[in-house]
Amino acid sequence: MARLLFNTTFRGLLNPTQSLMSKVASSGSVLQQGLRYSTAGDSDTHDDFKPTSKIERSGVSLQDVVKQDVVKNPVVIYMKGVPDAPRCGFSALAVKILQQYNVPITPRNILENPRLKEGVKAFSNWPTFPQVFIKGEFVGGSDIVLNMHQQGQLRELLADINADSSKQA
Repeated sequence: MARLLFNTTFRGLLNPTQSLMSKVASSGSVLQQGLRYSTAGDSDTHDDFKPTSKIERSGVSLQDVVKQDVVKNPVVIYMKGVPDAPRCGFSALAVKILQQYNVPITPRNILENPRLKEGVKAFSNWPTFPQVFIKGEFVGGSDIVLNMHQQGQLRELLADINADSSKQA
């Protein structure tokens, strides 16, 4: 009896013409109920469980953090996602180009911290991402990096970084 009930109940969910997720969502079960318990934006979430940022608690401005980051690291990319899992095609393109030069890249995922994203925009006075900084200077986004790569300018700009990193190894 239990086997018959199981097969009858789940046979409808496994209809190949409709995805399992849409079946679950339309049936008003797990998917819809699970979203109700999100703590994002809940005013009644206890302070111990709310996400915090070390930057916010440090008293250091985000622009100072960005400035220190780009001065300290020879190549920095503020991007959507991370090099192994970019979350946007432009970020993926910029990373692929930079990786061809075998230089150390310091990536920062702007999707993890919306305040960092705004701080980077204010620091560079540039509205879009990714943003690439080389030797402490703002270079641009993926279109500019691609153009510099195609014209040979990026190779010249990164040449001494590659040499410096091989001396340290």
